[in-house]
Amino acid sequence: MSGVSARAGRLRLAAAPPPVLRLAFAAPLSVVAGLLLVTAFPALAWWPMALPAVGLSLVVLAGRGVWSSMLVGFLFGAAFFSVNLLFTARYLGWIPWMALSMLEALLTALFAAPIALAYRWMPRIAPGTLGRLVLLPALVAGLWTLREQIVGSWPYGGFPWGRIGVSQVNGPFAEVASWVGMSGLSFLVVMLCAMAIEYVRSGRLRRLTRAVPAAIVLVVLLSLPQFPTTAAGSLRVGAVQGNGPAGYFDHRTRNAVLNAQLTASVPLFGQKMDVLLWPEGGVDSDPTSNPATAAALDELSRRVNAPVLLSAVTERDSQLFNSSLLWTQDGQRGGTYDKRHPVPFGEYVPDRAFWEPFAPDLIGLIGREYTPGTAPPLIDLNGVGIGLAICFDVIYDDVVWDGAAEGAQVYMFQTNNADFRGTDENLQQLAFARMRAIETGRSVVNLSTVGTSEVIAPDGATLDQLPIDVAGHMLTDVPLREGLTPAVVIGPAVKIVLGWGAIAALLAAGLVVAIRSRSTRKTPTPERAGV
Repeated sequence: MSGVSARAGRLRLAAAPPPVLRLAFAAPLSVVAGLLLVTAFPALAWWPMALPAVGLSLVVLAGRGVWSSMLVGFLFGAAFFSVNLLFTARYLGWIPWMALSMLEALLTALFAAPIALAYRWMPRIAPGTLGRLVLLPALVAGLWTLREQIVGSWPYGGFPWGRIGVSQVNGPFAEVASWVGMSGLSFLVVMLCAMAIEYVRSGRLRRLTRAVPAAIVLVVLLSLPQFPTTAAGSLRVGAVQGNGPAGYFDHRTRNAVLNAQLTASVPLFGQKMDVLLWPEGGVDSDPTSNPATAAALDELSRRVNAPVLLSAVTERDSQLFNSSLLWTQDGQRGGTYDKRHPVPFGEYVPDRAFWEPFAPDLIGLIGREYTPGTAPPLIDLNGVGIGLAICFDVIYDDVVWDGAAEGAQVYMFQTNNADFRGTDENLQQLAFARMRAIETGRSVVNLSTVGTSEVIAPDGATLDQLPIDVAGHMLTDVPLREGLTPAVVIGPAVKIVLGWGAIAALLAAGLVVAIRSRSTRKTPTPERAGV
């Protein structure tokens, strides 16, 4: 009898923990969590609010079943993204805003279910201190990071907006991104929140040793310094924010944007500089095929006695590209970088025949179809590598990391925020630019047609800036850096290990639960054994 009982005890699973909150309370609290998370991002940028927001979003999932977890996950995602992405309704109205927000909310709902399963399965197979205070929080954080990766890559290239790591750009955790990238930073912040939750749920708050795992993660986040890169001189950069009518729906005369940029550049004539930077959409026509525009740029380069790094729509082989070009008084010099991630339903319409019947007027507004570029995001300027990203390119890891790997010593991000005047989109995008500086250990010149434009130091500090909705210029000695941070070197591997490693660990946990449950059902009780 004792042998049978011992075997049954070894096979017996711990009971699945019940939900922390009833659904009637969890549903509205998930909305509160989503709205709290909004405040961690610009314009408010209250970075500490990410911690209670993430924590609350996890508490409402703990112990839930699949369907109820998807409901609270959807409510959390809808509350967060509908406000965070409100800028998309600025000109096109509620349909694009609602479509994008609901897509992000649905993906959030879908990936809430694995997190809920982690809360149900891990305590059953690893109910001890290690399992509850370390393994479970790590699995939850990995699944959260996987959701960020999926949202940032699917469908149609994804839209990696609203990552937890970006919310920390103004806080003391930001420097960790230089070691593990933004995905790694998201993972650590979420794991810290999950550890704190499990410490409280354990009900043994007086046993401070149980707080050690969370304390270690907090110490790492607070004390790990930015990975050092090597100084390599400086580059004198002129940057011009023309504040022209560069928006999609702005009324303008022929060459109005070009003329606004030229006018704002006049104070830089005769100034000493190494390069003059113009933003995305700074010219109204293709200078590679329009002689008048090319002549104006030739003269501009001559007057500032420096090459002009500009952005324009170019056409090659009947295909349109959003391009960065280096222009001299003798015309274009060197290669061309074409935007790698054109915005779906903004710069092209994927599967146009399918989507057009749903909103024919809106889809019909998008007449151009930009082709994704394949060239490295780098332009050589007299031996200085300039890493490039055009507008929303900056939110994609591959563009920035590839630029550093190709030899970028400084980044120049060209953007056109004119379609989002009066919103906080420019500040949210600027937060990405600042995080890229910290992550790669390189300076960033983030230049917009209408602002906000800034020169950002390798540590994320602001060196120079122009306010929004004014014409102006900057002339700044921008530090150059060499050497790759761990975020650039191991960043892709970190994303794979954290994201897909988490789903593999969850599946393994589910398999163990299934095997043990089946074995327990087959184990004879003393009565069945005739004892």
